[in-house]
Amino acid sequence: MKTSFINDAELTFAHELLDFIEESPSSFHAVETVKKLLAPQGFQELSLNGKWSLTPGGKYFITRNNSALIAFSLGLGEPEKHGFRLIAAHTDSPAFRIKTLPEISVEGHYLKLNIETYGGPILNTWLDRPLSVAGRIIQRGESPFSPKTRLFHSDRPLLVIPNLAIHMNRKVNEGLELNKQKDMLPLLAQVTKDLHKENVLIHYLAESLHCLPEDIIDFDLFLYEAEKGCLVGLQQEFISSARLDDLAMIHAGIWAIAKVNQSLSTKVLACFDHEECGSTSKQGAASPLLSHVLERILLAQKKDREAYFQALEHSFLISADMAHALHPNAGEKHDPSNRPILNGGPVIKTSANQSYTTDAESASIFSALCHLADVPVQKFVNRSDERGGSTIGPISSTHLDIRSVDIGNPILAMHSVRELGGVKDHLAAAKVFSAFYESV
Repeated sequence: MKTSFINDAELTFAHELLDFIEESPSSFHAVETVKKLLAPQGFQELSLNGKWSLTPGGKYFITRNNSALIAFSLGLGEPEKHGFRLIAAHTDSPAFRIKTLPEISVEGHYLKLNIETYGGPILNTWLDRPLSVAGRIIQRGESPFSPKTRLFHSDRPLLVIPNLAIHMNRKVNEGLELNKQKDMLPLLAQVTKDLHKENVLIHYLAESLHCLPEDIIDFDLFLYEAEKGCLVGLQQEFISSARLDDLAMIHAGIWAIAKVNQSLSTKVLACFDHEECGSTSKQGAASPLLSHVLERILLAQKKDREAYFQALEHSFLISADMAHALHPNAGEKHDPSNRPILNGGPVIKTSANQSYTTDAESASIFSALCHLADVPVQKFVNRSDERGGSTIGPISSTHLDIRSVDIGNPILAMHSVRELGGVKDHLAAAKVFSAFYESV
């Protein structure tokens, strides 16, 4: 069915997002994918343990833990006068992490894996789906303090978390509380004579990486849905995919910073890890990573700490995370008057209790940017009797006291194994980000 509701540019950009998500099954892979997109645009990687030499107008990025990345395009003006334009998002999504020594034998017939919940996934959405494994594997290096890191993701589905048949649980459709330790363990294999008797997962990883099992010291491995996202709806107006929260905002941010024209202010895209579990890591928004990077940008330009504090006063941060869209079957869960919809444009998120950083001034600035980019804008406020989530915005504000707004594209089924967003919204967000970076 042909329609004018969704145009070719929006469709193309949505498909590019699906490709980006497909290549980013873990936070480690997301950073690697971002690096591959930035390098052809002239971005150079800097080492955190070396002295920086920066060129006006130069493009650079750093990584931390291989799961967080900060990219920046150096401004042509004096930083203490023109400051930073920052967009912050996160690389991680709710999932399940494989525990150490994970194999559990079931009566000598099945082999399942012991896992723990990461973040706050909607548990039942993970049942009966083909699942794969992705993350990083640590191997022996030249010294104990220099281990070797290898990225890994399975090239086919490996796991499934099976439901209990309705015949054995007649009240399942009346509501079921799933136990994370008992009900959510994925089936890996049938026990046969050809299967290794112990360390099955390690042997599989070693075979995949063409190394010896004893060379694998440890791993950070997560489950992810094996099926690629797609466009759905009569007009192809919806994006159905895993990890829209928050890879969609990272993808839009990459598009904006990669094409930005040189100007006076320094443009920054911060991709943090561990937002879904509180951001309290060296690569999370609660760490001093971003503030250190910003100060080092000034130090590399022969500026002092006084200039750094001046630069912060001329800066602005967009905390970009996804927002809740009006649910077609649960309208009563939303605020009576603030009810954003899919394909209605980016959403400004506000909370009186500061779970979002937005205030009237920062909201007006983002609204003006949307107007400049010819993009519609919506607003979200929780019902007064519902407790909402939070973002990296308030956490970042504890380290950087600069003006900030919390925004995001509207989605349904947030934290499901498969979320639903709007095709029009994704390009709209990228256009606003571009306007933010380029406007005076």
